[in-house]
Amino acid sequence: MSFNPEYILLALAPVFFLFIFWEWRWLQRHPELTNAQYSLKDTVSNATLAFLHQVGELIAAVAILSVYTWFFDWRLFDIPMTWWSLAFAFVLQDFLYYWFHRCSHQIRWLWAAHVVHHSSEHLNFSTAFRQSLMYPVAGMWAFWIPMAVVGFAPETIIMVVLLNLGYQFFVHTQAVRRLGVLEHIFNTPSHHRVHHASNPEYIDRNYAGVLIIWDKFFGTFVPEQDDNPCVYGITKPVRTHNPITLTFHEWRDMLRDATAPNKRWQDRIGHLVKRPDWAPQESNK
Repeated sequence: MSFNPEYILLALAPVFFLFIFWEWRWLQRHPELTNAQYSLKDTVSNATLAFLHQVGELIAAVAILSVYTWFFDWRLFDIPMTWWSLAFAFVLQDFLYYWFHRCSHQIRWLWAAHVVHHSSEHLNFSTAFRQSLMYPVAGMWAFWIPMAVVGFAPETIIMVVLLNLGYQFFVHTQAVRRLGVLEHIFNTPSHHRVHHASNPEYIDRNYAGVLIIWDKFFGTFVPEQDDNPCVYGITKPVRTHNPITLTFHEWRDMLRDATAPNKRWQDRIGHLVKRPDWAPQESNK
């Protein structure tokens, strides 16, 4: 395969850095947004996590593409490369991303990787880079297999996945308040601020990648309320900038819970596949 999907993010990198510079300058005129300000430690941590994430993706790329190729060989349809097929692939991937993202908040095994992205108590463009190298282990790639089964080539799958992730960079900001009619269709900074908030009313809401319509259809949409400002971070804060601790702290806690002595095997599995805050009943221990 000659297509290198990493070129997409490399091409967008100058745009990302220009927006980060613009936001940094804008925030200097808005010191009241304390949980949006750039700090050296937080920004370096985000950049390091982004680098580790890319290393993990590159290591896993051959195996993941091989899986997609195997399913593609058994595809249901031969889909030509046209504008409409690319549009369909983009929408289908966005639908599957919604379910990946929702499952990443409901299944602890997936949350162990995704929690990295939510662990900062700040929200700015650099937060979009705060990713986990453990996504391949958690199984993020498995959610795109249906696209290969339908008939989308592995290169097309990777391309629309990265375009989706590229779009999501722009919703990680507090510099943009509302976008009018676009709020009804697209994931916007306002919608995504809700997703990153740890306020009880906002937790586990607004999973959208590009289209907010999935949240509205499946009942997980909550609008941002001006009288209920977002508080960022996770409900069990991990106040460190160490990228290794940020990457592995939930894996450590999850495996500790699952391997603790005197537990039924059902409870051990429960610690892996149930909600992150799940605990067995005392009578089951």
